[in-house]
Amino acid sequence: MIAKINNFQIDLSKPIDISIPLTNTDENPIAWYIEKPEIEPVKFGDWIGKVSEGSSTNFNNIFFNPHGHGTHTECLGHITREFYSINQCLKQFFFTAELVSIEPENINGDLIITKNQIESSFVISTQEKSHDKLQNPEALIIRTVPNLELKKHKNYSNTNPAYLSEQAANYIREIGIQHLLIDLPSVDREEDEGKLLSHKAFWNVKDVNNLNNDARLNCTITEMIYVDDAIQDGSYILNLQIASFENDASPSKPILYKI
Repeated sequence: MIAKINNFQIDLSKPIDISIPLTNTDENPIAWYIEKPEIEPVKFGDWIGKVSEGSSTNFNNIFFNPHGHGTHTECLGHITREFYSINQCLKQFFFTAELVSIEPENINGDLIITKNQIESSFVISTQEKSHDKLQNPEALIIRTVPNLELKKHKNYSNTNPAYLSEQAANYIREIGIQHLLIDLPSVDREEDEGKLLSHKAFWNVKDVNNLNNDARLNCTITEMIYVDDAIQDGSYILNLQIASFENDASPSKPILYKI
């Protein structure tokens, strides 16, 4: 089925899923020092909500943390004192997007994605595009290399994963990117004394206790995606799907379509 989105034709029958499914097994990725998700049937006395146990339906409770258990999309309410919901901040779901692959630099023992890397990758990826909307994408998707399949199953806690420099996050904001997607558990350092410099830079949050008027309420960060090596760098249409949680973040299912 061919559809027209933002004046570009895409084939809706060929979605490219870059999310990581949530499971209750040891294969589920984990971050931020928590345990794996729990998915188990409801129990009322002798009744168990499981067809194989005699129930007419499967009726599961799910306990998970969107930030620590897989692909999730968050709004600036993740770092502000005042409550902001991803369900209220994200009101559009199709965007032009650019996928780039970057190998973080080793700087004083940390693996960091720098402004220069973002700038050079972005310019190389977009400079030959003939259409304005491809030259100025609304979303940026960063695939870190080496692109190990372990990303889909890794326990990131206490591993000091790669992250984005504050200068890189500032640059991403300055070039007009509204939606940032990355295959890491956070755009910030795992242990950063609560500074969250890249989150603040991307959302243009100057004071988490008193939100400035030019903070970017409609912009999102999606973390813990997985972009298979078979997916080429370049331009796509992104469908950013979330669940309707009134929470700072929601599990999400970003889908790419070739243009």
